[in-house]
Amino acid sequence: MSDPKKSETTSWDAQKVRQRSDRSTRTPHKKKTARPKNVKVAIYIASVVLVSTLLAGIGWLMVNDVCALNKEPLTVTIEVKKGDSVGEVATKLKKAGLVDSKMLFMLFGSVFDAKETIGPGTYELSSDMDFRCLINSMNPANSMIPEGVVRVTIPEGYTVQETIALLAEKGVASEEALTESAKNHVFEGYDFINNEDLGSITRLEGYLAPDTYEFFENEEPDKALERLLNNFGNWMGDDVRADIEASGHSFHDIVVMASLIEKEAIGDDEERANIGSVLYNRLANPANETAGYLQLDSTIYYILRTNGMEDTEFSTDIDSPYNTYLHQGLPAGPICNPSRSALMAAVYPSSTDYYYFAYGKDGVSHFFTNFDEHNAFVHSDMYQPD
Repeated sequence: MSDPKKSETTSWDAQKVRQRSDRSTRTPHKKKTARPKNVKVAIYIASVVLVSTLLAGIGWLMVNDVCALNKEPLTVTIEVKKGDSVGEVATKLKKAGLVDSKMLFMLFGSVFDAKETIGPGTYELSSDMDFRCLINSMNPANSMIPEGVVRVTIPEGYTVQETIALLAEKGVASEEALTESAKNHVFEGYDFINNEDLGSITRLEGYLAPDTYEFFENEEPDKALERLLNNFGNWMGDDVRADIEASGHSFHDIVVMASLIEKEAIGDDEERANIGSVLYNRLANPANETAGYLQLDSTIYYILRTNGMEDTEFSTDIDSPYNTYLHQGLPAGPICNPSRSALMAAVYPSSTDYYYFAYGKDGVSHFFTNFDEHNAFVHSDMYQPD
């Protein structure tokens, strides 16, 4: 018979041995290595320095913008229209290069009463003006143009139709009133205007001098158009008229020629004078290979534009007295209102043997004495199609 005490002792010893064995085979947990305190401090300091540097940089840029520091010298004219919001004004200032941040200007403006201060007008502003100065300068009391007056710049080469539309858009007078005046008003004192054949605005084509003007809003249409006619008359003074008479060309033909030069030119006064020589050479020598035909695309475009045919395909077969591909000599009348430079090129063209010209990819017109030279250029890599 076994001894119960011995059995219990044996069982306890075996259990103890297993527990020891289990503990010896377990993988001990690794203790986390604590990051040195000085490393944490260094990272914190670096983060603070980086953020502070970024904020300081942004702040400095904002200060530069608000206070107009370190800006390139610049003076521009800004037009604030009636109803423009502070945001729209900020957009104009940014496009002009006077502010860097629209949002910053708008935020500043909300604090310094920009909405109440800024009003319609035309203002001369510069890059040395800080935000507050810009806002105060755009008060109607500082406008370069008095209230009720509008400034209009008529581009060189605009037709009568385009000129009337622009004047109407700027509030000078209604398009209907200006059109009626152009058709039927008798403009006394202007010997270059046909006051006999009324009913068409083309009688003023070529004589509405493109320039910058100041008009009263809702001005009488007759007076508004007379301003342009007066300027044209001043351009063509007594000396120029005497030279036109000596040239053997009529005053009307000179204006027609100037309008063609204006629409064909892409460069300076010298180029205009050379184009004038090409056209005069063709007219003066119908026995030449050009046979007296001017063959100008600009006359076809005029036909399409003035007859509401802009969507019509370009064609040199359109039956019109303005078509210089079908009819020899000058077209029936001017095809635009030419600049003073184009008028002078028509009166004083260059003396050349050129009969052809074409546009190059180098941005200038190239001139040729015969068709073979012209054709070779047109089929070269230098040619720039219209």
